[in-house]
Amino acid sequence: MTQLQVGRAVTPSGIVDDAVIEMEGGRITAITEGGQERTGWAVPGFVDTHCHGAVGVSFGVPDREANLRAIAYHRSQGSTTLFASTVTEPIERLEEQCAVLRELVEAGELDGIHLEGPFLAEARKGAHDAALLRDPEPELVERLIAAGGPALRMITLAVERTHGEAATRRLTEAGVKVAFGHSDADEATTAESIGWGACIATHLFSAMRSIHHREPGPVPVLLSDERVMSELICDGIHHRPIIARMAIDAATPQRICLVTDAMSATGQGNGRYLLGELEVEVEDGTARLVTADGSPGAIAGSTLTMAKAFEFVVGEVGCSIEEAALMAATTPARWHGLTEVGTLEVGKLADVCVVDDTGRLQQVWRRGVRVA
Repeated sequence: MTQLQVGRAVTPSGIVDDAVIEMEGGRITAITEGGQERTGWAVPGFVDTHCHGAVGVSFGVPDREANLRAIAYHRSQGSTTLFASTVTEPIERLEEQCAVLRELVEAGELDGIHLEGPFLAEARKGAHDAALLRDPEPELVERLIAAGGPALRMITLAVERTHGEAATRRLTEAGVKVAFGHSDADEATTAESIGWGACIATHLFSAMRSIHHREPGPVPVLLSDERVMSELICDGIHHRPIIARMAIDAATPQRICLVTDAMSATGQGNGRYLLGELEVEVEDGTARLVTADGSPGAIAGSTLTMAKAFEFVVGEVGCSIEEAALMAATTPARWHGLTEVGTLEVGKLADVCVVDDTGRLQQVWRRGVRVA
């Protein structure tokens, strides 16, 4: 049996002061008060459901050890639960990537697969190859459902594309969460798609129509509908802190989740990298597509970690540690039906992050073993 003592532990029933967390067999066996006076906050291990890779590795490459290196890096940054995200590729390539990632899910190294593409809108393609974008034709949808199997947790979809409604309904029926994203849909179509089953917003604000007071677009619909959880990339690059604050106030932390959208350059320095088939330049932590004329291209994912996202929402957005814990762990776990993680409770997996009063990560425990 292992004991972790902290100043405070954030639990579903409230804050436990001078907390002692007991862990055995990879699970939490007790959380009690009365430990020695300590500093630090214990919060649930972070749940990142949108992550493309790290340390020079894009998830899905046909090299198990390379994928494990990227997983290990994100674990060291607090992501004790992790979905591997792909980008737009030919269907055959996505099937191959799903095979690699599915094995890692079955081995307990990953917790799900998220396909970001190829069913995206050309007008909102962001850092996706326009030549590879497709309508979600029934045959293609079935191939991806079969390739991912139970490991396939989420697909980002431009709901306005031909077959968008049928695809949303079929994927939802198959147990795959449909995320509205990289979409040029207006307010009305966005609302309709939620009725079809779309229940997540992929990186809210990015790759979708902006808010306008006479043409609201999708953002107000996504924030106000209780059936939708919205992702936020809180790196100070994708949106300003006041925008994150607006979204959190509108939807509450019960419907906002922090994600990294991290690409292979995460944990590396400046330089050029690949995102799918496209070349990306990273400078001062910002990743952008390389364009033919040398001008700055679209933002291409991020080099964010969940540790930095947590610290950002506490220090820059003004969230409490409890609110940050909800968005970094509890809300995404609940939305995706991950019942063994997301909260500090007896019987749950012993996935714990320890942060200081500013939200800075201090320790990471996964399945009762300290990994950072």
